Amino acid sequence: MTTESSPRDRLWSRREIEGLIAEGRKIIILNGRVIKADAWLPFHPGGDKTILHMVGRDGTDEIRALHSLEAQAHMQKFVIGRIQGRWINFLPPIQGGHFRPYVKGQEDNDAEEGEDSDLQTDGALSSCSDSSAPPSPIFDPVDARERGTSSPSTSSLSENEQANVKDDPIQMKLSAEKSSDMLKYPSLDHSSQGRIVAKYRELDAQMRAAGLYDCPYGAYGVECCRYILLFASSLLALHYSYYAISGALLGLFWHQLVFTAHDAGHMGITHNFHVDTCIGIFIADFLGGLSIGWWKRNHNVHHIVTNSPEHDPDIEHMPFFAISTRFFSSLRSTYYDRIMQFDSIAKLAIAKQHWLYYPILLLGRFNLYRLSWEYLFLGQAPKKGPAWWHRYLEILGQFVFWSWFGYGIVYCSIPTAWDRFVFVMISHMVTAPLHVQITLSHFAMSTTDMGVHESFPQKMLRTTMDVDCAPWLDFVHGGLQFQAVHHLYPRIPRHNLRKGQVYVREFCKETGVPYAIYGFTKGNREVLGRLEEVARQVRVFEECRKACAIEVVEGKEHAHSH
Repeated sequence: MTTESSPRDRLWSRREIEGLIAEGRKIIILNGRVIKADAWLPFHPGGDKTILHMVGRDGTDEIRALHSLEAQAHMQKFVIGRIQGRWINFLPPIQGGHFRPYVKGQEDNDAEEGEDSDLQTDGALSSCSDSSAPPSPIFDPVDARERGTSSPSTSSLSENEQANVKDDPIQMKLSAEKSSDMLKYPSLDHSSQGRIVAKYRELDAQMRAAGLYDCPYGAYGVECCRYILLFASSLLALHYSYYAISGALLGLFWHQLVFTAHDAGHMGITHNFHVDTCIGIFIADFLGGLSIGWWKRNHNVHHIVTNSPEHDPDIEHMPFFAISTRFFSSLRSTYYDRIMQFDSIAKLAIAKQHWLYYPILLLGRFNLYRLSWEYLFLGQAPKKGPAWWHRYLEILGQFVFWSWFGYGIVYCSIPTAWDRFVFVMISHMVTAPLHVQITLSHFAMSTTDMGVHESFPQKMLRTTMDVDCAPWLDFVHGGLQFQAVHHLYPRIPRHNLRKGQVYVREFCKETGVPYAIYGFTKGNREVLGRLEEVARQVRVFEECRKACAIEVVEGKEHAHSH
């Protein structure tokens, strides 16, 4: 008696998966299984962008980091087969990857027969190129640095790349930054990155065994006491007409609340999706007037494509800030689906961005209102799936917030327009340190695109830094000072991150991945230094543009004279 094998056990070749993606299928590799996420795309509580950035990739580490075991089990419903051997990532379509259609029976010389064995060697990627097939960027052979056949240096750039950057100081700087990263971080060959991934997964098991994923609920009891004290003090000052003091205390209340909302958004409190989401909605929407759903959609993408100028919304602040000269090219944001124009306004602001950094962040909360309303009222939130009702609870929360804050306090409890203005501005500007903390861990870090072969843990440590502070100041930073640890293990409760930092330091020593950590003052200097450096490049960019224009004019005049 024979039984037919399940379609879930079908073995898919790399070439067949490329063909599926060429047809528009959303294919992700998870634990050696092939996931077709098309049906789940509109219902994903974290938004569709996070899925799109994983298409064609092995998303095992990213998915494990951001999802509960229950969510991972749910993904098994979308399994259509499996792969054999080590998977080599494609460049996702949303990031510019191109894919060739596949016709069954079509002869193809992609050297697939040799891939299953060769993928274990450093030179496997070079076997993916196909001189007889149509060109495809996803099959371009990697450079010598990634194959591990040469020492990292500027000579690892191709001849075409060298020719392109030779006369362009902006491109020369970007090339130097990439070369510096290649010198500083472990090789991108499969052996090195595979060892890092193995150590990363071992570390996760150690942290679970040590109980670091268990929530210390007593710590949240202390947090709640602090919240009640700040809010009650604000109301008391309001009662006695100390409007500036009342606004400052309310701002501190919001500042502290965000830390717990952040935990809830990552399911770091009860680890139950709906319970933690409701906690986040109560804190963010009902008490703070901000959408936790918007934040999760934005923040999940940030955790996947950290510090990528084209893809990470947390560093896309044009026309006010640019932390890389790549923004001078008027990049298209895949998150906002628009061109980030490097126009005259952007040139003017970015040339002074190191002076504007703190003043602009003082007004950051007002922009968060706008983004929250766009998410809730312009159809960005999921309309079906397990999170469909969260949007309506959030909208209710917005009405409750503006009822107690906008009407009850600002309009009814403060008599004059000037006092209202002072109260609103101070309450919102006091939250500025939060925006400084959010940008602090990333603005000074690498924005280099190291390609699809860099492992998840190395990318997180390359693009994120920690802030060193005394343990008694942890409540001021709210866990955001451990961003490197958090990016590696986002669902660990923030009160356990200091313990987790010990494990991560050891992991970095064993793997050779640098661990970036600065004091708060030094970190701010690093950020301001990066902003000033990019500001100086604006002048270089303008000089290059004018020189090119002169050359064009002189070339035309020379041609006309002949």
